[in-house]
Amino acid sequence: MASGSALIFDEEMSRYKLLWKEDRESAIATAVPERLTVSYEALKTHGVTQRCKQLPVRQATEQEILLAHSEEYLEAVKQTPKMSVEELMAFSKQYSDVYFHQNIYHCAKLAVGATLQLVESVMKREVRNGMALVRPPGHHSQRSAANGFCVFNNVAIAALHAKKNYNLNRVLIVDWDIHHGQGVQYCFEEDPSVLYFSWHRYENQTFWPNLPESDYTSVGKGKGRGFNINLPWNKVGMTNSEYLAAFFHVLLPVAYEFDPELVLVSAGFDSAIGDPEGEMCAIPEIFAHLTQLLMPLAAGKMCVVLEGGYNLTSLAQSVCQTVQTLLGDPAPRLSGLTAACERKVLLVQVCAEETEEECVNRLSLCLREGESFTAGFMHAVLSLILPLAYEFNPCLVLGVFRDSGAKTHLTPVWGHLTSLLQGLAGGQMLTVLQGYDKDLLEVTVSALSGAPVPPLGPLGAPKPADVQMMEKQRQRLQKRWSLVQECWGLLR
Repeated sequence: MASGSALIFDEEMSRYKLLWKEDRESAIATAVPERLTVSYEALKTHGVTQRCKQLPVRQATEQEILLAHSEEYLEAVKQTPKMSVEELMAFSKQYSDVYFHQNIYHCAKLAVGATLQLVESVMKREVRNGMALVRPPGHHSQRSAANGFCVFNNVAIAALHAKKNYNLNRVLIVDWDIHHGQGVQYCFEEDPSVLYFSWHRYENQTFWPNLPESDYTSVGKGKGRGFNINLPWNKVGMTNSEYLAAFFHVLLPVAYEFDPELVLVSAGFDSAIGDPEGEMCAIPEIFAHLTQLLMPLAAGKMCVVLEGGYNLTSLAQSVCQTVQTLLGDPAPRLSGLTAACERKVLLVQVCAEETEEECVNRLSLCLREGESFTAGFMHAVLSLILPLAYEFNPCLVLGVFRDSGAKTHLTPVWGHLTSLLQGLAGGQMLTVLQGYDKDLLEVTVSALSGAPVPPLGPLGAPKPADVQMMEKQRQRLQKRWSLVQECWGLLR
């Protein structure tokens, strides 16, 4: 079984910068080389780098780049090392919000190559998971255009490479950058083998990249319809609670239905507090929890690739939180979570013009008649147990598995529940298994140790009636748990 986490970094990717002055309103000047170096130095300072398997960086081949880009575009970018500053400026102005440098083609090939090195190491089970610190980022880059600081689309190329070389049928891409990764969406919007989820600052199309296709109504095309999920934030100041709500009530239920064989994360940390682009209020510790919640998927095969992040302090802290969680460290406790995690609040934001039932049906990928026991239990875990547990913010999690005739059905679900609950109470969790069962014991030990748990297989969608029942139950319990918390505060 694969173990350990990979870290890929090469200081060479920091060796390009803006060579001319931009007007005050341009955000281009925020894409500084220090973004990469401060992230790596923070990992060193916290003793994380020596705990990771550090993989060498290679350049991507032209054939690999052409998986997602046109020959004409590649040939144009290949000319940039020979250009003068004036020529680079003119070339850059052909595209939106990007700058070129004589060394950027070299760095862009390293960024793609580093991403592919990580994917190959994870798919070969040399490591369990890992993170690639790369520059330039990639998720805005399109088939024939640089865009938004991005030259080549690192994550899109990685997904295509994994599908081609490892015969994958289902790849999940999670984009938590504060900007919409339209380049990834364009690449896969007709492809049902890639599920793309992006939350992003939108503000009714007034925030960059100002595209109508960044709205929640863009769900994919043709066979890919339903496999593209946009969650546009129409205001700034989103907190830990809203980010968790997006995972509990939108991403994770659909991801479990999809049952990915590989998880790729476009990890933009401009969605952290203090970032001048994002203007959000979620603290760096939230990324430990988001990482933890994704780790049970795809038998733990998870590759995190750096995208944005322009506040050097919150960027470095967020990178550390993410890599430490990949290594198996407990996520720090989060305080102050509010009822903003309520499902109805989130659905109003995502689907303002639809009824709740219509929204549930639209977000579902695999509507089927009937619902299996496993699917019903997992939907209760994601929509009821996790949101309440995070709001309750326990100091200890006690898991009790009682001997029952449903053991065969419950054992794999128990493994995922145990893994998902690892983000609570600073990782302090005790389990009690009533009645010996070898399979149950093995999955419990795996989950508690941070090892991957077996996939559940594609799950059916929840029935609207069951969704409404869980919502009523959660509201009832929420009031009681709030009273418990108030009493506990008085006792302390």
